[in-house]
Amino acid sequence: MIELIKKLSNAHGVSGYEDELREIIRGELEGTADEIKIDSMGNLIATRNGSEFELMLSAHMDEIGFVVKQIDDRGFIRIAPIGGWFSQIALAQRVVLYAKQKIYGVIGCKPPHLMKDEERKKSIEISDMFVDIGARSKEDVFNLGISVGTPVALDREVAMLANNRITGKAFDNRVGVGVAIEAFRRSKSKETIHLVATVQEEVGLKGAKTSAFSIEPNVAIAVDSCVSADFPGSESAHMDIALGKGAVITVVDASGRGLIVSQAVLRWLRETAEKHKIPYQLEVAEGGTTDASAINLTKSGIPAGVVSIPARYIHSPVEVVDLNDVNTAVELITRATENVREYFEVKK
Repeated sequence: MIELIKKLSNAHGVSGYEDELREIIRGELEGTADEIKIDSMGNLIATRNGSEFELMLSAHMDEIGFVVKQIDDRGFIRIAPIGGWFSQIALAQRVVLYAKQKIYGVIGCKPPHLMKDEERKKSIEISDMFVDIGARSKEDVFNLGISVGTPVALDREVAMLANNRITGKAFDNRVGVGVAIEAFRRSKSKETIHLVATVQEEVGLKGAKTSAFSIEPNVAIAVDSCVSADFPGSESAHMDIALGKGAVITVVDASGRGLIVSQAVLRWLRETAEKHKIPYQLEVAEGGTTDASAINLTKSGIPAGVVSIPARYIHSPVEVVDLNDVNTAVELITRATENVREYFEVKK
C-alpha cells in the first residue's frame, strides 16, 4: 500500500485538472476491472461485473490547489484558491504549475522586514501572495506556456514517520483512492462493483453527483479521510477520533446538513467490522461532508455510508496518517462488498 499511496499522493491533480491522477488510477485498475470508462465530467468508472446488485465505491481524486489569476509585468503570478484553504498554510510553499511542462515556483509575499507594525500583526491572505517562478517578465511566463487559468498544485513528497505513520500532501483523498483500489482488487464479491474516482469533490461534490446519477447503484460507500482529533489543541472538538485506532465509520457529518447515515447502512458496516474483528471508530462531525451526501440524494435516494481514514492536518502539505488505519479500512470495505446482499436487496 505504501508504494501506491506514494504514487497517488506525489502526483498532482487540482479540482478540475485531475488528468494525471486519472491515468495513474487507470493503470492500477487495468486487468482487474472488466470495463474502465471516463464520463463527460472526467470521473473514472471501473466496473467488475457480477450479479444484478450494484455497489458503488466512490473516492475523490482531486486535491485543493490554485489557478493562475493574473501575471504582472515583472513575471509575478497572482493566484486564486481552488477548494478550502487556511491561507497561512499556503505561504512559502513550493508549487508546480501545469503548462507545456511542469514549472516549479514558490509562493511569496511582502517580507516582514518591509511591513509596517500593524501589517505584521495580521494574517496574510492568499490575495496578497504571489508565485515566483524566477521569471524576469510577463513574456518569460507566457513563453513557458503559463497563462490565466493554469492550475497550480502544492509540490511535496511522501515521507515515513515513526510508528508506521506517513506524511505528505493530498492524503485527502489520495489515501482514500488507494484504499478503494486495494479493496476493489481484493474483493471476492459476486455483485457488480463500480469503483468511481470522482472529480471536483473539493468544490461541491460534483463528480459524485453525476456518476451516481448515471450508475444509480443499490448502495454506495464513499472512501475519504476525516479529521483526527488527537493532537494538542484539538481537545475542544470533543471527538475521540485518533490515529492508530482503526477505520472510521461516519454516523453524521456537517451537523446533519451533509449526511445522516441510515441505520441499515450503519448496521451493515458496524456488524461487518465486528464479525471480522476489524477495529473501527465512529464519527459525528460538525463540519465537512463527502461524496456520500451527493450520492445519497441522487434520483429517489441511494443508501450511502462513509469509511474514512483519520488524518492530522488535513488540507495542508504535511497531512499525517497511520498505515494501520489504512489497512483496517481496506479490510472493512473488502468484507462489506462481500456480504452486502445480506443487508440490502435490489431496488431498481
